[in-house]
Amino acid sequence: MQAHQLTAESRVETGKGANRRLRRSGRIPAIVYGADKQPQAISLSHNEVLLRLQQESFYSSILTIKVNDEEQQVVLKDLQRHPYKAEALHVDFLRIDEKQKITMRVPIHFTNEAHCVGVKTGGGIISRIMNELEINCLPADLPEYIEVDLSAVDLGETLHLSDLEMPAGVELHALQHGGDASSPVVSVNLPKVSDEDEAEETDMEQEVAAEVEGDDEAEESGDKTEQASGD
Repeated sequence: MQAHQLTAESRVETGKGANRRLRRSGRIPAIVYGADKQPQAISLSHNEVLLRLQQESFYSSILTIKVNDEEQQVVLKDLQRHPYKAEALHVDFLRIDEKQKITMRVPIHFTNEAHCVGVKTGGGIISRIMNELEINCLPADLPEYIEVDLSAVDLGETLHLSDLEMPAGVELHALQHGGDASSPVVSVNLPKVSDEDEAEETDMEQEVAAEVEGDDEAEESGDKTEQASGD
């Protein structure tokens, strides 16, 4: 798992006005809470946060935040983005306790897509129904992603939550809280043919049939002419 470390500054001023001034200075407000400690208001470099947000592992890793020479282990719990600008507005971090389980969303990495049986031999296409999973685990067991091998998935088959193999110490949050084990994750099916494709295919078939019929009629007419000439 990739290590991420952020350098932060503690902040005293809060509220909309203070946050606007902070953003204009190139920093963004954030807060660290949890682990039976008081919440701590901090600020981060906006450019550094944007750079980290481009890395998938940042969303599902144990992060280190250094504030006033003190390091804290946290995970990203909430992120507020600007509705249309490439800007982060506020970040929430949750302190971790190595003895307490955390609930996190981690991405799914589908592997061996090119070797999938349903694609190679059946001509199917892969439909990804889920792209991430909510899991429970101790911080030390937190995976960067969940790997789902598609090599043995045949045409017409679907992998469900109950079919997934979790890493040691990792549990699916949904299955631990009464969720549906049959919820689909990924499937392999034949490509759907649109109405336009079907109509185009029908037109082509009719054109071919008309050409064949015309050739048959011409051939039959030629035979009759040849027969009449012979008589």
